[in-house]
Amino acid sequence: MTWLRAFGEVVRSGLTIEETRLEPLLALRTAAGVAIVIGTALWLVSPAYAASAALGAYSAGGATFQRTWRPRKVIALGAGVGLALSTFVGYLAAGRLVTFLPLLAVWAFAAGMAWAVGSTAGILAATTVGSMLVTITLPTSLERAVEHAAVIALGGVTQAVLILLFPIRRWGAHRDALADALAAVADYARRLRHDPTAPFDPEPVMTARDAAAVTPLQARTRPSALHGPRGLAERIRPVVAALADPDVGAPAEGPGRDRARELLGAAADVLDAVARWIRRGTPAEVRPGSMEVLRVDEEHEVLEGPARQAAERLVELLGEALEIAGSGGARGRTPRPPGPAGAQVLVRPTLFRLVPVVLRAVRREFRRDSPVFRHAVRLAAVATLGYLVAARLPLGHGYWAPIASVMVMRPDFHRTYARAVARLTGTLAGVALATGVVRALGPDAHVFGALAVVSAGLSYTLVRTGYAYSQCFTAAYVVFLLGMGGQAWEQTVPERVVLTLLGGALAMLAYVAFPAWETPRLPGRLADWLAANGRYAAAVLRNYAEPTRERHADMRRALLASREARAAWQEAYDRARREPVRPRGLTSREAQEAQEALKGFGRAAMLMESHVPRADSRAVPEAERFADALEADTAQAAADVREHRNPEWGRVEEALHAWEGAAGDRSPVLRREAELQKQALEDLATAVSRTPLERDVGSAREEQRMRAAEEAEDDGSGPAHRGG
Repeated sequence: MTWLRAFGEVVRSGLTIEETRLEPLLALRTAAGVAIVIGTALWLVSPAYAASAALGAYSAGGATFQRTWRPRKVIALGAGVGLALSTFVGYLAAGRLVTFLPLLAVWAFAAGMAWAVGSTAGILAATTVGSMLVTITLPTSLERAVEHAAVIALGGVTQAVLILLFPIRRWGAHRDALADALAAVADYARRLRHDPTAPFDPEPVMTARDAAAVTPLQARTRPSALHGPRGLAERIRPVVAALADPDVGAPAEGPGRDRARELLGAAADVLDAVARWIRRGTPAEVRPGSMEVLRVDEEHEVLEGPARQAAERLVELLGEALEIAGSGGARGRTPRPPGPAGAQVLVRPTLFRLVPVVLRAVRREFRRDSPVFRHAVRLAAVATLGYLVAARLPLGHGYWAPIASVMVMRPDFHRTYARAVARLTGTLAGVALATGVVRALGPDAHVFGALAVVSAGLSYTLVRTGYAYSQCFTAAYVVFLLGMGGQAWEQTVPERVVLTLLGGALAMLAYVAFPAWETPRLPGRLADWLAANGRYAAAVLRNYAEPTRERHADMRRALLASREARAAWQEAYDRARREPVRPRGLTSREAQEAQEALKGFGRAAMLMESHVPRADSRAVPEAERFADALEADTAQAAADVREHRNPEWGRVEEALHAWEGAAGDRSPVLRREAELQKQALEDLATAVSRTPLERDVGSAREEQRMRAAEEAEDDGSGPAHRGG
């Protein structure tokens, strides 16, 4: 992708309105916390204290809108404490550049490394850098600095108390995550009716698993509706895939295929009903026609063999889902999923036990080629440089430039540039709106305080519709706060615009000077996914060779590792497609073909998992040899992909040939699934295997093809996108 094309994508992404459900009650509660803090400070102390209190309350309230599974009150308290600490420490070093600049650089670097823990930690840490830059200009003594820090922390405490007193949709995010996972499986079942090899995106299931991890305190208060359905969704997914697959399930045509379509449609109806029950608490109502479809007639059932086994298993699992939802039978205890004892509750560490986890995560990213480490270096350099440059300009409020840089910078190119465009656009609109209001109303601290609260509420309401639209009201909020403190709009508005533009430009230039492109890392990500898929497929096969509880647990761990590797590849692939970097190692076409091949390989392993034998079932000794060959060849192929060598599957071919020649093959369906895996591996080898001359020519052709496609799209003559 060229730079011009990348900038076009950036502008579109930065100004896109995201279709998401607004949460006005949450915004109202958070804005009420800002109002309480501002009103109390104005009444009892002064506008300067009200500004500090508003900073703590607004930032702590914004932190509760981040995607996290921990209690919101804990997030609000943590944000308030972090903001207060950065304010006080910043004041201790303020006054001399020789002390403040090193502190700012170290603090910004630590905030950048916080992305090793997750996006929520990274965003909250960046907020503390902004707090340090703003509030060191307010206190005039050590005692006042302590007071301002306490007032900022009080803002976080206020938000936490409001969350405790007025809970809104307790466990709402967890319910949504679980309902989304069930709805994703329902959508998958519907798509399988028309496309038996339709792909499945595991992200909703992964998100639901992440949401299911709870602390010991949360485990005691978690609603019963959040206990069992996630495991059922994960067990239903391979069963519907096996039922729909024409190679190992229902026949491609005829009454058997019609019956499979009916069962898949009924399964989708049941899963949607259970998802609605979890999300809204309404009774799970399923159409009577769907319930009739789920009745398996022993005498007149048209499905046979593995397809009939899959249908019976599907009906059994859907019955468990309806039992959990309290429909289709008497309410019962949540069924325990298969697996080791104690595996039902996923334990999330408490805040204190999280410290060693955070340290290990940061240590893993502390290397020069890590995107998180490079982001931390950029953040530290831009924060200090922006502070120095803004301090030399004949403008007040110079801290706006480094704050703009810190708040828009992300570890990847696209989000950094998109947020910079969105922040500038939102700031221009917000300061224009606030300026008109200020000119019309005239100076009045109490009126400006009320307008600041209204702006904060609108910012919270739009926080999930797009950064530009939320930033519009955030800019107005800041202008009203400064007006409440006695700052004239003639000074604040031009300064805010110019310094925001400067900060955004510094953030963009920093990524150009010290990038962390994902394009060169694609072969490594692909290799990781290949190796993880190989271990998962081998673990499934070993369950056929020796079905034990321990091997079932190994299969589960390998599946989770495979999902994580796939998610890492998908994230890197999506970022690489938006980067203005020439393909290296893998062209866009090769990456797409390799991705489809690995999806097919993983799907074949999932089909095997759908009918893994029980502990007392007959063993399939040929599966053990094929598992060993598969794991060894995929591990070697992963190393070959990293080193840009052509992968080979000699062991797999030999093991499969021996399996085909074995006397008395007792599992022809399993062998057919193994053949599907071998075919997928061959497709992968075809996608990535090239001679040195083909690599050079292919890279040049890829660049020409992309350039031609961009020109055609710019002219409006490009082909329409399939499927909308």
